[in-house]
Amino acid sequence: MQFCDECGSMMHTEADTWVCRSCESEKPRDPQAEATMVTQDGQQDDGAPAVADATQDSTETMQEPCPADDCDSDRAYYEMIPKPGGSYEVRLFTCIECGHKWRES
Repeated sequence: MQFCDECGSMMHTEADTWVCRSCESEKPRDPQAEATMVTQDGQQDDGAPAVADATQDSTETMQEPCPADDCDSDRAYYEMIPKPGGSYEVRLFTCIECGHKWRES
């Protein structure tokens, strides 16, 4: 896969040239560089990422009212997980009574 140096869009090939569909910039193809590119056939699928479960291996609870309409519990298991991109963490809750799951907003 090649990206345009001008606009950053993905380029496609036309004979011996990479061509940008957005800005029509052209760049000659380099067979040696293309030989090092990994195709989808060469990639490994590690499967879906694990889903966090605040009850797994957790004995810590905190006072947090359950938002479920039919539950009056005020305690929940919690777990802190990093937000994708790593900018901050998100707290996940699981009600100890009904098992309802939610995140801190």
